[in-house]
Formats: sequence, C-alpha cells, structure tokens
Amino acid sequence: MKRLLAVALIVAVSSTLMIAQNATPGINKTQKKQIARIHQGVRSGELTKREANSLRRQQVHIQKEKKIAKMDGVVTQKERKHIKRDQNRASKIIAMKKHNRLERRNRS
Repeated sequence: MKRLLAVALIVAVSSTLMIAQNATPGINKTQKKQIARIHQGVRSGELTKREANSLRRQQVHIQKEKKIAKMDGVVTQKERKHIKRDQNRASKIIAMKKHNRLERRNRS
C-alpha cells in the first residue's frame, strides 16, 4: 500500500512539473488581450477588414509558434523570449493600425 501511494505521489509531482514547464500563462493572457483589442477595433470602426485580417493572421502565427515551442514538453526561456518579442511587435502594430485614420465605411 505504501509503495502504491509513493508511486502515485511521484506521478502526480512529475506531471505537475511537466505542466509547469509547458505552461505559458503570461503569453496566453497577452494573446487574449490582443485578440480583444482587434475585435474592439473592428466594432468601433478603427480597423478596416483588411487590417483586421492582417492582425488576425499575425495572431495565428504567434499561436503556431507557441504550439511548436510546447511540442517537446518544455517551453525554454529562449522560446518564451522569442514569442514575447513577436507579441510586443504585434501590440505595436495593433496600436498603429487602430490610430492610422483609416476607417471602415460600413459601420454596422
């Protein structure tokens, strides 16, 4: 019984460690905020359809990078830094496109 309990404890701890190494809560939070900013820009008319589609493609690219980084079970500091840099660039582009004086013609 003690042996079974010990094995269960080891499995639980190791799986928790694997999840912790693979978790990207900061990256996920940033990505959700950026997607919300894009949707808000479309609703308010600050983004044209073309701009919004371009920004969405950029978010898909970041999502793919994150998925690739997680494939080996560990998201390294270098991979996190690369994804974060891409997110920072995307954030600047979102801000620039939302404030570039282009407006959607059909505000529905």
